[in-house]
Amino acid sequence: MNKTVWIVIAIVGVLLVGAMFSYNSMVSMNESVNGKWSQIENQLQRRADLIPNLVNTVKGYAAHEQQAIQAVADARAKLTGAQGPAGKAEANAELNSALSRLLVVVENYPNLKADQNFRALMDELSGTENRIAVARKDYNDAVQGYNVKIHSLPTSLFAGMMGFGPKEYFKAEEGAKQVPQVKF
Repeated sequence: MNKTVWIVIAIVGVLLVGAMFSYNSMVSMNESVNGKWSQIENQLQRRADLIPNLVNTVKGYAAHEQQAIQAVADARAKLTGAQGPAGKAEANAELNSALSRLLVVVENYPNLKADQNFRALMDELSGTENRIAVARKDYNDAVQGYNVKIHSLPTSLFAGMMGFGPKEYFKAEEGAKQVPQVKF
C-alpha cells in the first residue's frame, strides 16, 4: 500500500476514536442530567408526602378553611401526576401558591402555630424546600453542560444523528421569583 492509503486510514481512525470519545462523553453527561432530575423528583415527592400531614394538622384547627385546604390537596395531586421539567415546574409553582395561601390562613390560628406537630412539619417542609432548590440548581447546571456539549463543534455535527437532543431546564414560574413572606 502506498503512503496516501495509510494517511487516509490514519485520519479515519483518528476521527472514529474522536467520535467514540465524544459519544461516550455525551452518554455520561446525559446520564448525569437524568440522575440530577431524579433527585428533583425525589425531593418533590418528599415534599408531596409531607403535605397530607400538614393538611390534616391544619384541618384539626381550621376545619372551616376548607377552600385553602382543598387547594393544597389539589395542587399536591397535580404535582404527583406532572411529567417532565415544564410540567413539574408548573405544578410546583401551583403548590407553592396554595401553600402560601394556607400559611396566610394559619396566621389566624395562634394555637395551630404553637402546635408541636405543625412546627415540626413546617421545619421539615422548609428543609425540603432547600433541598429542592439545591437539586434544581444541580440539575440545571448538568443540563447546561450537556446542552453546551451537544451544540459545540464537532459534537454538534453528529449528536442529533445519535439521538442526543437538548434537555429542558427546570425553570421557576414568573411569580415564583417573589418569595412569600411568612411570619410566625
